[in-house]
Amino acid sequence: MNRPADAIALHDPAARRARKVGFTLAAVGAVLFSAKAILAKFQYRYGIDALDVLALRMLMSLPLFVILGIHESRRPGRTPMSRRDFGLILILGVLGYYLSSLFDFWGLEYVPVSLERLILFLNPTFVLLIGVFAFGRKVARKEWIALAVSYAGVALVFVENLRVQGEHVLFGSGLVLLAALSYALYLAMSGQLIQRIGSLRLVAYAMCVSTAATVIHYLLLRDPMHLLQLPTPVYWLALINAIFCTFLPVTFTMGAVARLGAGSAAQMSVIGPVSLVFLGAWLLGEPITAVQLVGTAVVLSGVLLLTRPGANSVPVANFPADTDPREETRG
Repeated sequence: MNRPADAIALHDPAARRARKVGFTLAAVGAVLFSAKAILAKFQYRYGIDALDVLALRMLMSLPLFVILGIHESRRPGRTPMSRRDFGLILILGVLGYYLSSLFDFWGLEYVPVSLERLILFLNPTFVLLIGVFAFGRKVARKEWIALAVSYAGVALVFVENLRVQGEHVLFGSGLVLLAALSYALYLAMSGQLIQRIGSLRLVAYAMCVSTAATVIHYLLLRDPMHLLQLPTPVYWLALINAIFCTFLPVTFTMGAVARLGAGSAAQMSVIGPVSLVFLGAWLLGEPITAVQLVGTAVVLSGVLLLTRPGANSVPVANFPADTDPREETRG
């Protein structure tokens, strides 16, 4: 009798090692994705704002994504891109990495990192809701329950932060909510394009578009010489953000997907919001209350119900078997 592939893999030392490496890459990638919020908070202490943080992050990560894009485009068997593909990449680059990141960093000026990450972690619920309202999809009862649980958890954490930190949390949460919605639109629109050109190729091209949009925004509002006159620590923090919290998480997470599959890798993303609760308290002195911990647990439970393999009865976009929309760069 033939044993199932999973059972064979469990007894294969090489497969076990690959799974361990995959889980490590997924966990590290999730924490690094989230840590950009910590770095942004440190940069704000030097008197700069969200646009400065975004411009430095994009410009410093651009060479890495250009190299990645060239490498991916030269891989054998790559499908040539049409004008429609390039047009869609322009839209996705603005939505997914320019607007989403701008709203996110702007919101971080007003909310703690733990709340920011929880709101962004609702991306799968926004993608599902876009499918309902924009495409007339139907959602099973268990998905509605998961949605209700997720939003109840965020509401709990939001009210607690409002009580502890003041009304500015309301404005900041609205900005982060716009960031999450912008990125959800990116995910909903990118499915077919990912199938045609590949996820890493799309990320690289979209990041280049986003950098161009950020530079245009900056030139319209400010003297570019301002970026050359900032305190030295700001540049080091921006470089760390560009390499360790922008470029490396993309490659780590896709490496995890290759070893574990999209479903298992997605489960590890829960480490991001949890890590920020404690990193924010340790590095930034942000308060942790019992209500915040309970709310975080509730949100993660609801999102995990939606992100487990086969959970969504009506996905908005069809993603290839080796790719998952949750594994893209999260702004």
